[in-house]
Amino acid sequence: MCTGIKNGKDHTFNICNTILFFLFIIIPTVSSSANGINNEKNRVIVIDPGHGGRDPGALGSMSREKDITLAIALKTGEYIQQNIKNVTVIYTRKDDSYVDLYDRPKIANKANADLFISIHANWADSKKVVGAETYVMGHAKDQANLEVAMNENSVMLLEDDYSTKYEGFDPKSSESYIMFSLTQKVFQEQSTDLATKIQQQFRERVNRNDRDVKQAGFWVLYHTKMPSVLVETGFITSPEEEKYLNSKEGQDYLASSIFRACKDYFNEIDSKSSIASARNDNSDQKTDTMANVRLRSSDIYFMVQVTTSISRTEIKPENFSGLKDISEIQANDRFKYAAGSFEDYSEAVSYRKKIEAVYPDAFVIAVKDNKILPLQQALEQKRKTQKDY
Repeated sequence: MCTGIKNGKDHTFNICNTILFFLFIIIPTVSSSANGINNEKNRVIVIDPGHGGRDPGALGSMSREKDITLAIALKTGEYIQQNIKNVTVIYTRKDDSYVDLYDRPKIANKANADLFISIHANWADSKKVVGAETYVMGHAKDQANLEVAMNENSVMLLEDDYSTKYEGFDPKSSESYIMFSLTQKVFQEQSTDLATKIQQQFRERVNRNDRDVKQAGFWVLYHTKMPSVLVETGFITSPEEEKYLNSKEGQDYLASSIFRACKDYFNEIDSKSSIASARNDNSDQKTDTMANVRLRSSDIYFMVQVTTSISRTEIKPENFSGLKDISEIQANDRFKYAAGSFEDYSEAVSYRKKIEAVYPDAFVIAVKDNKILPLQQALEQKRKTQKDY
């Protein structure tokens, strides 16, 4: 059982913290380095310390958000590079420099990053509000989420001719955020998975108040082309939490939590990819032959739609959880991505069940001349053709 002691300033220090710090930070780091978490793929993680330079971010009673985010970001990258092999870490900034909001996602896109993690500290009117929350790209479902996005996006107002650069987007106008409700990103599921893992680490390992995974319209997430999250590590407006965010121990805990979430995320992706690859290896020849025949014919065939997006995604296995038989179908200003190609509806249903561990929301579609048909109409046409034959 742990007990507390007080110093002359009547500040309580828990002996547990020292023990937990050693167990949670130091021992796992040494152990992981020795064992070597070995990802076969060369991966890139872009870490984005929020704000910087002439943009201080949120202000606490004794500190600035930009300093906290930089410290946590550098520690996170250090843990990742020390403990996960074949991963390169890129920072949008490594010092107190100003980086345009517009350029931050561009850095990740140019690097063909596998993950983008933007690190921030939160702000609230009440000093009693505490806890960590992680955001993914999406339409804000309540006013509180919208206000967080507005605060983070308002940094663009510091830039020259921001209205032109950001395509007329006004970070202070709620109407501007309607555009985010029309976006369905290819990486929404993966981003949410990473965000969930980060919150789990915060909650279970470092005992932070869990404010859950949320979504809102952050410009820095809107323009990334990979799974992306924005982490609000705590509230700088809470005296208690501001001290934690500025402490070496607190920064180590938070950085280690984000690192561990990345490790778990990659391990899960590798596990799913191995399963999908094994299944594909057993049926590649058959599937490839079927796809080539179906896509060149005017017959009706059935596929399994796995995701959709307003922007085109390069068709390669790593962008689709290891699946190798992906085809792109453009419809109504959307790019739809489907796996497999089957003459029989029942075969497509069976294939959907095989990949549901990777894409639980996937569903069967009917395609003719690279256009999606109403499923019931396609089934009736199929039955009629077979009967006539």
